Amino acid sequence: MAVRYELVKTCKQTGARLGKLHTPHGTIDTPVFMPVGTQATVKTMSPEEIRQMGAGIILSNTYHLFLRPGHEIVREAGGLHKFMNWPGAILTDSGGFQVFSLSNLRKISEEGVAFRSHLNGESLFIGPEEAMQIQNALGSDIIMAFDECAPYPAEYDYVKRSMERTTRWARRCQEAHQRTGDQALFGIVQGGVFRDLREQSARDLVELDLPGYAVGGLSVGEPFSLMYEVLDYTVPILPANKPRYLMGVGSPDALIEGSIRGIDMFDCVLPTRIARNGTCMTSQGRLVIRNAKFARDFGPLDPACDCYTCKNYSRAYIRHLIKAEETFGIRLTTYHNLHFLVKLMEQVRQAITEDRLGDFRDQFFAQYGLGEDRSF
Repeated sequence: MAVRYELVKTCKQTGARLGKLHTPHGTIDTPVFMPVGTQATVKTMSPEEIRQMGAGIILSNTYHLFLRPGHEIVREAGGLHKFMNWPGAILTDSGGFQVFSLSNLRKISEEGVAFRSHLNGESLFIGPEEAMQIQNALGSDIIMAFDECAPYPAEYDYVKRSMERTTRWARRCQEAHQRTGDQALFGIVQGGVFRDLREQSARDLVELDLPGYAVGGLSVGEPFSLMYEVLDYTVPILPANKPRYLMGVGSPDALIEGSIRGIDMFDCVLPTRIARNGTCMTSQGRLVIRNAKFARDFGPLDPACDCYTCKNYSRAYIRHLIKAEETFGIRLTTYHNLHFLVKLMEQVRQAITEDRLGDFRDQFFAQYGLGEDRSF
C-alpha cells in the first residue's frame, strides 16, 4: 500500500495511540498536527521553515489548486512536491468542504456538484471522478474521497441523504482512483451529530477496505462536548490497523482530546489564521499581541517556547509590526503558532509513551487557562 499505519503503543491511562505513518515521502510519528498549505504554501512560511520546526506532513486543497494554477500545470511541474519544493508528505483534501461552503453558488446532484468559481464566476463541476483526476495529477501521498459536508445544525432526513450519497461517492472514488501504488485514498465518515448515521457511515466505508479513514463534518459550529461524543462512538468502529484523521480541528484542547479518543491525524487553518490577527498560542493560554499592555513588554511571546520567534524577538517588537501591518510580524506569529502545535503533539506522543496522557491533559488545561467547557 502507498501508506501504511504501524501501531507502536497504546496509552494505558487513556487508550490513545502512538503510531507511525509510513508514506512515499517519509515516516511520520502520530498523533500528528498537519500545517495547512491550502494553495501549495503555508501562508507566509517557507517549506524549509515548516520542515525546521519538525513538521513532516502538510495539507493542500484540491478545490483551490483546481482553480489556480490548475492541476495540469502542477502535473507538468512534476507534481505538488516538486512544484512547491516540499520533501515531506502531502495530504490533499477533496475540495468537498470548500465547494459546499459556496451555498449560493452551487447545485448538488448525484453526479457531483456544479458551482461557480468564487474567483471569476466561471461555471465548473467536480464529482468523485473529477476529484480523483485532480488529486492524481497533484500527486499527493494521501488523497481524500469526495464528500458532502452537511452543515450544523441540519435536519435528520437531509443529513441521512447526504451521508448515503457520500458513501456512494466514496465507492466511485475508489473505482476512479488511478494511482493506488503511490497515493492512498481515505474515506470520510459523515452523518452529522446523529449516532445511527455516523455508525452506518463508518461501517459502510470500512467495508470498502480503504487505506485510511477520516471523520469529517465536525468543528462546524457544534459544541466541543458534542464533537467529543461523536468521536466516542465513531472512532471504535474504524479499523485499528489504519490511520484515523479528524478533519479541520486544531485548537490545543481538541488535539489532546482527539488523541485520547484514538485520532492519529489533525489539520486546521486556526494557528495561521489567528496569527494574522495577532493572536498567539502560548503555554499560559491565548495572547493577543495587539493589546496595549505589550507595548513596552520586551520579553518573548512565550518564555517556555524555544522557537525562532521567541528566541529572537520581543512582544513589544512583534506588537509594533502587527500594528504597523508589516508582513514580518505575521511571519513571526505564524511561525510561533505552528511551532507551538507541532511541539504540543511531541508532548502528547511522549505522554502516551509514558502512559500519562490523562495527567498531561489535566496539567495542560490548568496551565492554559481553559474552563470547564474546555474550549479554546
